[in-house]
Amino acid sequence: MQEFENIEVFEEEVISIRRVAKVVKGGKNLRFSAAVIVGDKNGRVGLGKGKAREVPTAIKKAVADAKKNLISIPLVKDTIPYFKIGCFGASRVVMRPAAPGTGIIAGGAVRVMMELAGIKNILTKIIHSKNPLTVARATYNGLKQLHPPALIGDKRGKKEEEIWQ
Repeated sequence: MQEFENIEVFEEEVISIRRVAKVVKGGKNLRFSAAVIVGDKNGRVGLGKGKAREVPTAIKKAVADAKKNLISIPLVKDTIPYFKIGCFGASRVVMRPAAPGTGIIAGGAVRVMMELAGIKNILTKIIHSKNPLTVARATYNGLKQLHPPALIGDKRGKKEEEIWQ
C-alpha cells in the first residue's frame, strides 16, 4: 500500500474564459484562453493561463500552469502582515490588513485569490483597469512581494514587536 501523505489538495477556480481568434488565409482559427487560480487555503496560491481548441483542455493547461507558479504568503492572524499595493499593467490592487471578524472585502478575481490563499480578513480596492486577468496578476504580484515579519525584523536588527509600532 502506498501512503498518500505527500499528495497536496488544491482547489481551483476559473476566473476568465475568452474566445480568441487568429485570422489566417482560410478564415479564422478559433481557440479558447482560460485563466485559473489554484490554492490550498493555507497560505499558498498560484495563477495560470492556458490556451486550447476546447474549453476543458484550456482549463487543464491553466491549472497545470498555476501549479507551477505557486507562491507562499506569510499570514499573520488570518490576514497579511502589512499594507501592500500590487501592480500589473494598468491595474492596481490596494491590500490592507484587517482586524479579526472583518471578512474578505474584495471583488472579482481578488476575492477568489484571497479565499484560495486562506486569507480570512482583508480590505482591498481595485484601482484603474478592472480587467479580471490583469487584476489577478496585480494581486498575485502584490502577494508575491510580501515578506514575513521575522525576516523584516532581522534585516532591520529589531524584534518583531518593535517594527509595528
